[in-house]
Amino acid sequence: MQLIMKLAFKLVRLNHYLIAALTLALVAISSALAYVIEPETFGTWFNALWWVMTTVATVGYGDYFPKTVPGKVLAMFLYVFGIGLLSLLIGKIIDGVASFHRRRESGTLKVQESNHIIVINWSKKAQLAIEELLSSEPGIHIVIIDNAEKHPYDRPNVQFVSGDPTSIEVLAMANIHAARSAIIFADPRIDDASLIDGKSLLIVSSIEQAAPAVHTTVEIVIEKHILNFRHVQVNDFILSHDAVSRLAVRSALKEGSVDLFTQLLSKQYGEDVFDIKPDPAWQTYGDGFAALLRQGATLIADRTDMSINRKLDTRIPADARLFVISNEDTIQKIRSERRS
Repeated sequence: MQLIMKLAFKLVRLNHYLIAALTLALVAISSALAYVIEPETFGTWFNALWWVMTTVATVGYGDYFPKTVPGKVLAMFLYVFGIGLLSLLIGKIIDGVASFHRRRESGTLKVQESNHIIVINWSKKAQLAIEELLSSEPGIHIVIIDNAEKHPYDRPNVQFVSGDPTSIEVLAMANIHAARSAIIFADPRIDDASLIDGKSLLIVSSIEQAAPAVHTTVEIVIEKHILNFRHVQVNDFILSHDAVSRLAVRSALKEGSVDLFTQLLSKQYGEDVFDIKPDPAWQTYGDGFAALLRQGATLIADRTDMSINRKLDTRIPADARLFVISNEDTIQKIRSERRS
């Protein structure tokens, strides 16, 4: 009994792969032995395998059973060791699944995805941004980095990494090198506005050091700090509360215009803004404008230039990045026609 207990203790400490290999070896060898010992009883090796599996799984249908002394000794061996080893393997699998979920919830699981979007500093604004991302691209993978101890928004395709986002190690956990972009929100737990921007600046500096190719968007609380962020090559800036203030003014001066901006800001409502590649057949902005209009889309800009409707005779440059207002179905139809 003491020997069996020592053996069991050593088996419990083995890793999952070794236990799985031992279980498969035990089943395969026992099946071969059963067939060699009693070929008349089992008829084929597969029937012997069936008997071994039903035995170690404690099912015991009784359609096959050993009749000789060696065969019964093998059965007793399987009762003691086979059932125990299979139970241990199942326990290890269940424990592994539970451990995975615990690590996922606590944010200690390394991100294996690529082309994902990283959202840094959890807040209500971060949640709304994630919901908008999932609405825009349902299959997109999102990673949240925050100092929280528990997953703040446990949803499919949303992973959590717990830790200091200014740390290179934490960014590596989030697989920053393979990320598509990173959005840094102002930390709502800091009271001093200057300190909020200071933390955001440290985060961006760490990202630029670890993965300079990743597109970064930063929420800035104090407008005069924008100059500091330009030195670390941030791609886009968003002034905190700036959009709300401007929308309020538009609503006061031009009644009903807020609904138009809401449609453009969110894919969940009405029309949306899409980028589209110029057709080689288009020579000027006017050619593109007319062609897209016939297909149900309105050309509004080339990158940040929204004045192209006043220079329709201008040739489209080779590096043009055109933006249109349309809906998802129309854009998909235009793109599919291009491919065909």
